[in-house]
Amino acid sequence: MKRVIALGAATAALAGGVAFSSVGVAEAASQHTVAVADHGGKHRCHVVKGHWTKTWHKATRDRHGRVHPGYWTKTWHKARKVCDR
Repeated sequence: MKRVIALGAATAALAGGVAFSSVGVAEAASQHTVAVADHGGKHRCHVVKGHWTKTWHKATRDRHGRVHPGYWTKTWHKARKVCDR
């Protein structure tokens, strides 16, 4: 009986993980798309592609006086449409 319950729990956990991973993939795919640039009228528009930047976080001192060293992080900047008038 314990084996059946364990197998059922493992199956439910696996199915839940698949559902979450498919939602994550759908969200990740939609972040990198931008509407096509409009070239009509007096506006000059172009699409700036998404890109990664490195950001430095300075060393800090916490409330106990201990110093925590600085560190780098990567930040994703989404693609966007830029129009000059």
